[in-house]
Amino acid sequence: MSIALRAQALLGIALAVAVGGAIAKGELTGDPKAGEAVYARCFACHALTYNRTGPKHCGLLGRRAGSVPGFQYSAAMKRANWIWDKKMLDRFLANPMKVVPGTTMGYAGVKDRKERADLIAYLEQAGKSDVCREH
Repeated sequence: MSIALRAQALLGIALAVAVGGAIAKGELTGDPKAGEAVYARCFACHALTYNRTGPKHCGLLGRRAGSVPGFQYSAAMKRANWIWDKKMLDRFLANPMKVVPGTTMGYAGVKDRKERADLIAYLEQAGKSDVCREH
């Protein structure tokens, strides 16, 4: 095997190990553009800038769970004692009713890890947008 082919093979192995390690640690990087398409499923109950059946999503990351002023949360969500970060949002989106028993969010969740990562990337990007800064 030539030196160039060995170097290319080693680079491929190193990349596979790095990506595999990141995925194993839950550090899957999402694509905000793909996440926008996933977010379309959320429109039945949520919007970025205003409350609907579910609370608005502008400012979600970094916000205390169950704390949007004027939104009527379930008692279960009001008792949730965390700040929304990417890790908690990923856990919740995977199975909302398991993470918050008694939640009124009657959605089964986003089972696909990549779709959740994409959705979280979209919500993070949207939260920094001019649209969300105005709300």
